[in-house]
Amino acid sequence: MSECLVLGELPDLWLESKRDDPGVVARPSDRGEDGGLLDGGGQLLGREIGEELTGREDTSTCWPHEEHPRQFPVPPGLRSSQSSTSSTTGYCHPQSGYVFGIGKNLFDKLQDDPYEYRRKINAYYPFHDEGEWELAKFLVENLTQAQIDKFLKLKWFHTRQRPSFTSKEQLLDWTDALPCFAPWKVSNIEFTGYKTTYPVQLIWRDALEVVKQLFGDPVFANHITFQPHVVNTGSQREYGDYFSADIAWKIQDYLPVGATQVPIILGSDKTPVTRTTGGLEMHPLFISIGNIDSEVRSKATLRAWRCIAYMPVAKFRVHPDYQTILQARLWHKCVDLVCANLKIAARDGCFMPDPSRHIRYVFTPLIAHVCDLPEASMIAAVSKSASPITMATQEKFGDGVLYPPRTGKHTLQLIYNISQEIDPWDLDRFQKAAKAAYLSGVHMPYWLDWLYSCPSVFLAGEVLHTLHKFFADHPLKWIKEIVGKTELDTRFIIQHKRVGTRHFTKGITHVNQMTGREHRDIQRTIVASIAGAAPPRFVRAIRALIDFIYYAQNPVHSLESLQSMSQALSDFHAFKDAIVEAEARRGKKGAKEDFFIPKLELLQSFRGTIERLGTLMQFSADMTEHLLITHCKDLFARTNRRMNDFTEQCVRILNRQESMELFNLYALISSRGASLVNAICLEDEEVTTVNPALSWVSRVLPDEAYSVHGPRQVRNHFHKGILSGDALTAFYLTSTPDFKSLSPDDICTKYALVDFDHAVSQFIARFSLSNGESTRWDHRHGRFCAWNKFRVQLHSAFQSRVIMPSRVIQSYPPSDSFPLGNCDTVLIDVTGDDGQITSRVAQVRLVFQPKVPRSSDLVLPTHLSSPLLYIQYFDFIANPNDRPELAMWTVERSYVVDQHGERYRRGGVVLLTDVTHAVELIPEYGDKVNKNVSSATCLESYDRFFLNNFADKESYHTLSTEFV
Repeated sequence: MSECLVLGELPDLWLESKRDDPGVVARPSDRGEDGGLLDGGGQLLGREIGEELTGREDTSTCWPHEEHPRQFPVPPGLRSSQSSTSSTTGYCHPQSGYVFGIGKNLFDKLQDDPYEYRRKINAYYPFHDEGEWELAKFLVENLTQAQIDKFLKLKWFHTRQRPSFTSKEQLLDWTDALPCFAPWKVSNIEFTGYKTTYPVQLIWRDALEVVKQLFGDPVFANHITFQPHVVNTGSQREYGDYFSADIAWKIQDYLPVGATQVPIILGSDKTPVTRTTGGLEMHPLFISIGNIDSEVRSKATLRAWRCIAYMPVAKFRVHPDYQTILQARLWHKCVDLVCANLKIAARDGCFMPDPSRHIRYVFTPLIAHVCDLPEASMIAAVSKSASPITMATQEKFGDGVLYPPRTGKHTLQLIYNISQEIDPWDLDRFQKAAKAAYLSGVHMPYWLDWLYSCPSVFLAGEVLHTLHKFFADHPLKWIKEIVGKTELDTRFIIQHKRVGTRHFTKGITHVNQMTGREHRDIQRTIVASIAGAAPPRFVRAIRALIDFIYYAQNPVHSLESLQSMSQALSDFHAFKDAIVEAEARRGKKGAKEDFFIPKLELLQSFRGTIERLGTLMQFSADMTEHLLITHCKDLFARTNRRMNDFTEQCVRILNRQESMELFNLYALISSRGASLVNAICLEDEEVTTVNPALSWVSRVLPDEAYSVHGPRQVRNHFHKGILSGDALTAFYLTSTPDFKSLSPDDICTKYALVDFDHAVSQFIARFSLSNGESTRWDHRHGRFCAWNKFRVQLHSAFQSRVIMPSRVIQSYPPSDSFPLGNCDTVLIDVTGDDGQITSRVAQVRLVFQPKVPRSSDLVLPTHLSSPLLYIQYFDFIANPNDRPELAMWTVERSYVVDQHGERYRRGGVVLLTDVTHAVELIPEYGDKVNKNVSSATCLESYDRFFLNNFADKESYHTLSTEFV
């Protein structure tokens, strides 16, 4: 389908268009008490619709939850687990989320397909059976058209049955005939008076139809929220997903009684598809909804994000000074077209069935637009020298002050004032006047008439660009200037390698193009690594920024964590003069004394954004960056590489891919006779995976779980592993040990543990005294089995119902590669003579268990019947307050002196279940690193270490709260 839209001489259209509302800018004062944080340019919705619906409440198709109790999914913040020790309470908005009848969910609508009568006989029609469908799906997803043709012509088929499809054309026709919703359109767009190098085409589909698909998809039935709610943990308010934050409740107050919010989240970015000069660029627009749990939205393979448009990347035949303004105006007009029906739904509402077939009266406010800073400025219609979300301008970016929000009302009023005097299409004069007011020259931003939407709110703090790329572009460069590239690289190269953690074998300064993951990995150890090589106040400024970055990534926030996050940013501004004094911040002309960094100013708004919209991780651009690869770059290899119709080819491929994914699950469910409604699961479950499709199929068709793609389950060692006494920690050892039978002498020799025999004796004596169990077993003549590693698994420190992936703890004996062994460090609970439990840091040197011959009738006591650890202790010698620039615990190896005056490491034997956490130690390098040390000998060559609380977000939370 092709449409033609004409843009051009529009000096009057600015006030006359936008859904025939002439007052969108003329009445900027007609906004709510919030000063314009709820809507883009119009007024708050009146109560007329609400009054009309209230009159129908006594009918049989409209009820609040408490009048007709049904099963609805529990909001994420109110879900709990059996292991939870916190008291979580909460309540939902009393006039939200009513049901207005029964309709059809997404899978029900698939039954309206004209070929459904054939699928009652063969669920995989037009394919012969499930096997042929799997073959077809494999061919289309993995091979090019030429390769498919080649495959179908193989002689192999001469002696075997051929598939029903005999050519690539027939195969593609059949897959294109599968049920599909929200069809794509192609609109030709023209600018009267402005020529482009190539015709401008917008390839798009109706955003509202795509939202209906997402909202009605039964896959998400157990991962969707309909009501604003308040969550309290103990005495503290908790901020998680959007519906637990302030704006959700505030918008609900303005909606008709019983209405349901479907919060819109957009994402966009421009990306080069080919690297050649003047190569192909694409600018896709993605959409998701805030009802779906952020854990689901954060994974690209779970289909919670959909592409709704490919914005034209036009080259205008004009002076370069006007290229950007025309491209920005074109982009805004295209988004306005794609989202037109969403704006109508935000204003008037519409009825929409949810995954459980319940019809809801929904409104669609825009709550977030995920993008990088240049795109945020374009969206907010402001210049690069002004903040897109506050009133700060360039000379104020580094002063550490939170300025008032740059509301839509303010921006629209400025545009209106300029347009009263200058024709918006007099580009030269209008652009100059706009820049003087810190505007970009866009005169009709797409959010202009989107009710309850304001750029100072929906341009939410974005973690990937505003935090991680900011860190790489600025703090990391300051560190390189102070420490030196060679010294910094060496400090990273020699760090101890832990399983599951990135190790920079070649250092960090040689990498020019880093990903967000690499930025995070550097942040893990950067603070401890530069200690001693940089001035203390400089280190403290860097540590304050890393503190802020870690707090900002919390999946759940409390008022206490928000205060800590704000304090970290204040600390940076208090100590940033040390960066200037060290001349670490440099430009082309040498040292710089200012902090005019736009992203630094954005950090001031993070706390307010969390309070209004919820945790920032639900709006990270990690997802859109991944979608750019799958929806743009990866597609290039699957096309014929002709530039003139490349985007249309991409659309056909994506449409086909979406149809196949939908049909695959639908056919699986329907062919087995299972219900097309995903039943709500109300049991308190511990989460080991966030894959809604896998969870659904595993519940109703457990034998078919293998056929569902996407993130797999985290192995739950709490089911069959070894549990700690409080059942909060699980341990796993392989059923077959690495060494099946070792004598004490073997262990002393192989592991270089001179006091192993003495340590075991003390362990047996201690437990025999405490529990009264004695044994005839003599460890000096006994045999032991040993393991080179074990796994420890915990629940999330933030969400107790979530089970984290297990962490590997190594305890390898000395070898050629590791002359002193390869052993990790842990935190253990030690019970003193007075019965008090204290935490100690220890290095695991051996995992072992006594072994009794099968022919023996000897029964070992309890403390010898489970796995044991031989460990070597570290002593705490300094607390975080002693080194405020680091705020880390300092530990030192513990030594003892024997009767002959020889010093050796203090060791001991403990139960495996005494381990509470895996921890990371970073050596105290001093001013210069010892270059004779390698990553294989790092832990063995130094005696003094920092207990790294930045090892991961879970460790950071634990070491800064529970451990303290």
